[in-house]
Amino acid sequence: MPSSGRPVPTWDELLGSAQRSAIHLEMRDSYAVDKEKGPFADWRAGVRLDPDDRASWWRPWHSLIAATVARGVAVRRARVVSEPVSEYIRFEHSGTFKNLLAGEQVRWLPRRLASEIALPGNDFWLIDGTLVRWNHFTGEGHSGGGEISENPAAAKLCATAFEEVWDRAIPHDTYKIR
Repeated sequence: MPSSGRPVPTWDELLGSAQRSAIHLEMRDSYAVDKEKGPFADWRAGVRLDPDDRASWWRPWHSLIAATVARGVAVRRARVVSEPVSEYIRFEHSGTFKNLLAGEQVRWLPRRLASEIALPGNDFWLIDGTLVRWNHFTGEGHSGGGEISENPAAAKLCATAFEEVWDRAIPHDTYKIR
């Protein structure tokens, strides 16, 4: 059964339900963003955020992650990326300090090192090893919506894949963009 039929919870509800762990696997080299305005356009124009100027970049998402971590939940994110990396991945990498300051642990895995890992077909969040939130995307990288699964086999696939990626991946502070 691919889905529990449950409505997709908000991010506050999803991360608020986590008791021990919230893991996130990202596998796309690009996600749809406005290239003409907004943070990606600013970055493309040479704007770089100052980690010390928290007021300029801190968002509700960072507060949610910080509150989740403060409750004792381990929040880990792994990104599987092609090398040389895409422009979008360069942008993500430059802003990952925000995730780290909010309390996430982040690692990067060059795609060539993931060939022998059985990966799910979609990005996901796995909450406490049992609840999967699939993140669906269109071919252009726009959100195709989320889906919840409580299927034990799906949760096991996600947990196993994530741990294999995590074990091979490079911590953010030592990953060098190629």
